[in-house]
Amino acid sequence: MKKIFLFALLGILAAGAKAQGTTQYNKALADSLGADEYGMKMYVLVILKTGENKTTDKTTIDSLFKGHMANIGRLAANGKLVVAGPIGKNDKNYRGIFIFNAKTVEEAKGLLATDPAVKSKLLDAELYPWYGSAALPVYLETHKKIEKTSH
Repeated sequence: MKKIFLFALLGILAAGAKAQGTTQYNKALADSLGADEYGMKMYVLVILKTGENKTTDKTTIDSLFKGHMANIGRLAANGKLVVAGPIGKNDKNYRGIFIFNAKTVEEAKGLLATDPAVKSKLLDAELYPWYGSAALPVYLETHKKIEKTSH
């Protein structure tokens, strides 16, 4: 009797989960975000690392990173940069990541060319096609609602 009850309960839960998955699908939203049938799409992942420019001039470094942060804000506001953030200390000289809402690595290279820290070679970049949730661009609106202080 316990086995029958357990199988019946599992069947009900599975049917509910399947029904819930289909009722939540929003075709208009999926289409507006460029989602495929799995709710995913291609992006370009960028790993920023220490570049060949080894300047120690604090004024220059501060100016370049101020421009870097302003560029991040501009690209995010334009919907081209959907994820950005630093990477903790590591032995690979990785400094941070970007995920660009770009269809090709070439398009992402053009976006990177607008970054003062990259142009000056203070930062260098590795670029990779990356397949992730098409919903990434919409998390930024939620982030604005939870950040107490902005950069």
